[in-house]
Amino acid sequence: MSRVLLSLFFTLNVLRGEAPPNIVMIVSDDHAWTDYGFMGHAEIKTPHLDKLAAQSITYRRGYVTSSLCCPSLATIVTGLYPHQHRITSNDPPANKGAVPGVPKLEIPAFKAGRERMNVYMDNAPSLPRLLGQKGYVSLQTGKWWQGNFKRGGFTEGMTRGQRHGDAGLDIGRKTMEPIFDFMSRAKKEGKPFLVWYAPLLPHDPHTPPERLLEKYKAKSPSIHIAKYWAMVEWFDETCGQLMRQLEKEGLSENTIVVYVADNGWIQSADNPRYAPKSKQSQYDGGLRTPIMIRWPAKTKPAQPEALASSIDIAPTILKAAGVEVPNDMSGLNLLDPEAVGKRDAIFGGCYTHESMDLEVPAKSLRWRWGIQGNLKLMLPGPNEPDAPVELYDLKADPSEQKNLAQDRAADAAGLRSAIDGWWKGE
Repeated sequence: MSRVLLSLFFTLNVLRGEAPPNIVMIVSDDHAWTDYGFMGHAEIKTPHLDKLAAQSITYRRGYVTSSLCCPSLATIVTGLYPHQHRITSNDPPANKGAVPGVPKLEIPAFKAGRERMNVYMDNAPSLPRLLGQKGYVSLQTGKWWQGNFKRGGFTEGMTRGQRHGDAGLDIGRKTMEPIFDFMSRAKKEGKPFLVWYAPLLPHDPHTPPERLLEKYKAKSPSIHIAKYWAMVEWFDETCGQLMRQLEKEGLSENTIVVYVADNGWIQSADNPRYAPKSKQSQYDGGLRTPIMIRWPAKTKPAQPEALASSIDIAPTILKAAGVEVPNDMSGLNLLDPEAVGKRDAIFGGCYTHESMDLEVPAKSLRWRWGIQGNLKLMLPGPNEPDAPVELYDLKADPSEQKNLAQDRAADAAGLRSAIDGWWKGE
């Protein structure tokens, strides 16, 4: 369909009161599922995200499929599991062509591996590409690992091709103007839009404004935790700016705002790094996140008890926009409470930080995991040969302390069968 016909198509829909929804995706970076006011944190202040949660269909038991930035973001934008889109790790194999003192990005073998990962994104059914076929314009800001923003199908963007964001990482920390300008132009041109807001927040470096850090110094166990807490509130402030701009432009009613964190983070009290059982791990500290969807024109606020997954985000958006969902997207429509309520289980996999083999996802596998009801099973992969099978009752033991794999062997066997039915890790 030509651009002229697309413009006419959307003009007619607007006249009929059927304008396609705009999409704003907010993707938090290295943010624990517990660290929001509405999720019960006693100290961290997140008034803008609390308000968004109150206005949204909010899945408090949301999960990402993998607890590492690059594969998790690739799943969010493609609606495919890492073993399907093949972007399982943050980086290509690290030991190929390594030269002491030479940055990895300048090593030919590393650059070739990075490009191979970018090609996987070229071939994936990305949201910007699919929406673009229906006349949407799209803007990438923040984290973006797969080369130039165009590799994901975005019509505009900030990232030009460096490892995980280059100029895109200015968003949130330094400015929100690229998003505001883009939305204003799209509105004037009468085009539906997709905004990808994935700032490096509250991700390290933890350099919050001093005014926010001062609020938490006396309340936190260490300066490292105080900095992280202040970063969370800083991120929340930027979300408030974004929501206010939608209101200022008169776009709130028919804009779908989707929120998810790319992976979890438990701040170490002793150093700037993350604590165990969080980022890169198979535990809820690395995998769990609230998932929120706000669409005032079509939905009412709710807090379903059902499980939700980041694998659901792409098909949910496509269905809302009237775009056909590709067959290989297996996620559910999170705006269909009946379908989500019937869900039996969710699944995912955790992989090595550097890929072991770019062509064979299973070779980089550390864990497969599945949740059925309140039970969660973790099965070690080839990169965790000495690790035990772990089974937890998340309701009775939310911090995953007591391994029930031996005491409840029948439950473990049943969930193992379900995980194998999803993917055998081969």
